[in-house]
Amino acid sequence: MTLTTPPPPIGAARIGPYVLPNRVILAPMAGVTDQPFRQLCRRLGAGWVVGEMVTADPSLWHTRKSQRRMDHRGEPDPRVVQIAGGDAEMLAQAARLNAELGAQIIDINMGCPAKKVCNKAAGSALLRDEALVAEILDAVVAAVDIPVTLKIRTGWCAESNNGVRIAQLAEAAGIQALAVHGRHRQQRYTGQAEYDTIAEIKSRLSIPVIANGDITNPEKGAEVLAYTGADAVMVGRGAQGNPWIFQQVDHYLQYGERMALPSLTERHQVLHSHVAALHAFYGTTMGVRIARKHVGWYLSDDPRFTPPQQRALKQQFNALASPERQFTWINDAMALDAATRLLAKGSYAA
Repeated sequence: MTLTTPPPPIGAARIGPYVLPNRVILAPMAGVTDQPFRQLCRRLGAGWVVGEMVTADPSLWHTRKSQRRMDHRGEPDPRVVQIAGGDAEMLAQAARLNAELGAQIIDINMGCPAKKVCNKAAGSALLRDEALVAEILDAVVAAVDIPVTLKIRTGWCAESNNGVRIAQLAEAAGIQALAVHGRHRQQRYTGQAEYDTIAEIKSRLSIPVIANGDITNPEKGAEVLAYTGADAVMVGRGAQGNPWIFQQVDHYLQYGERMALPSLTERHQVLHSHVAALHAFYGTTMGVRIARKHVGWYLSDDPRFTPPQQRALKQQFNALASPERQFTWINDAMALDAATRLLAKGSYAA
């Protein structure tokens, strides 16, 4: 059979009609991977990005939060929408409706460890019921004619490490790619991710497998790929305040060496454009508020400052109540002499 799309680059995975341009993916994170952050990460080298999870209950889609999470206008292909829920019929309906709204890939969330998600028998709580998992996967795959992917953890707890069985159910149901976080649900984000389960899953499946968990630098990305044999790595918390990690990991995989760190000028430009995009997307009041956590992550990743200095600068920024004051502060903080003066002041006018 002749393929209608070009062959993938060496080492890249194909998911339905889409070829990953590299092997580094942005993980879906509620409250983080909004449209401004997704677009920034794509620009800085993420081969594929996944939006924040959307509830499978359409009756809740009228809320401002859901409307923003479902907004993928102007984003490059493929547009990936992640849905979460515990009812097979409702998840199937959510998949159909999102496909009608422009989703090009549906991702099912069976990995979220949050209590408010698991208490509704969704997210990683589903891993406790393999029959329900199979029912959901069959229903969603049958509901749409676009690729369906799945994100899981290694299991619910150490005594129920059933990630391999879940992965096999996924492939049998027609799931076209599987992302695995190397922790069980009860670990949440504590301890260290383990990659043996991911390696075993990869050895048993023919669909693309994406390794997730503790990918925080280029060397770790390469090590995890080599150890697990995975087709790609998925970066979550490692991208917070460091959206350059995608191009850094990709460069290391291609050339075996680290690329230069972003210059002060580049850090300034990216931070400024990111905050401006947040203001534009959310509006002044909410944009100012949401910018605070992102700037806090940038400061935590800024090697110029010690942890006490980072905390002092975060406190200053968090007190600012207008876009104009935020941009003035950013312009000062990105110049070392000015930043030193900011720290010496101990406070900054709101």
